[in-house]
Amino acid sequence: MFEGPLPLETTPAEIRSRMQSGERIQLIDVREPAEHQVARIENAQLIPMGDVPSRLQTIEQAADDAATVVVFCHHGVRSLHVANWLRGQGVENVQSMQGGIDRWSLEIDPDVPRYT
Repeated sequence: MFEGPLPLETTPAEIRSRMQSGERIQLIDVREPAEHQVARIENAQLIPMGDVPSRLQTIEQAADDAATVVVFCHHGVRSLHVANWLRGQGVENVQSMQGGIDRWSLEIDPDVPRYT
């Protein structure tokens, strides 16, 4: 676990390592449902980016229940915006996964399909 403020971004390898060490992390997929149908990370919760404001309470609850909420998208751009917005709403223990699900597929789980 981190001491002090969490960095805004984290890598797939860091996430996997932290999860393997027993840290509670809630993954939130901010992609669209059609993208989620093509490729997904097991146990990640789908909350499309456009739905994040209306689902703020759900995300705050996840942040209370887990040590860290990690948001991800396809390449990490949308999730970085979401993480910044969530921090602005007072959700401090949120991070964006650098490189998104595409980098997760390349570095962590090649069974997760890559798409364009």
